[in-house]
Amino acid sequence: VQGVVDQAAQETAQLEEQLQGWGEVILAGDQVLRWKKPWFPGALMAATTLVFMMIYYLDPSVLTGLSCTVMLLCLSDYLVPTLAPRIFGSNKWSSEQQQRFHEICGNLVKTQRRIIGWWKRLFSLKEEKPKMYFASVISSLVAVAWMGQQVHNLFLTYLIVSFLLLLPGLNQHGVISKYAGMAKREINKLLKQKEKKNE
Repeated sequence: VQGVVDQAAQETAQLEEQLQGWGEVILAGDQVLRWKKPWFPGALMAATTLVFMMIYYLDPSVLTGLSCTVMLLCLSDYLVPTLAPRIFGSNKWSSEQQQRFHEICGNLVKTQRRIIGWWKRLFSLKEEKPKMYFASVISSLVAVAWMGQQVHNLFLTYLIVSFLLLLPGLNQHGVISKYAGMAKREINKLLKQKEKKNE
């Protein structure tokens, strides 16, 4: 266990070093995603809606869209580390900012480890229970294909992106835990009613 903890700490330190140039932007984005101000969710949704409306209006081909996305990423990777200190001010961070940046990098490492863990579990299921693996994967893909057929792909992407962007704020303000708790209570009630009927 200690080895895993040490490895995670090492990966976090490496990620901090790699993202150091993006530090100010990451901290600013973290405040927006966690809704530090009440108008942040509205601004987030307005910006997301504007981007998707532009994509809908321009209707670029897949190749054009991919090229523009990669070009924007390359420009950001070049310009952000240079311009961020000038825009956000001094390079000196407070201890609170440094701690929050460390937490963000740690959370990113944990998320990466979880995804790899799920991927490995999926392949172990393929080896141990191939029929269950086959049934699960096929049924999931059929459901996704049906959903994609029913809903316009750009609108579906908009919904997914909007949900992912709002997720940190919903989690921070306890909305998810509140409704998850309500759903859990309702499920428990239904199970108890079913048990009483069976008795």
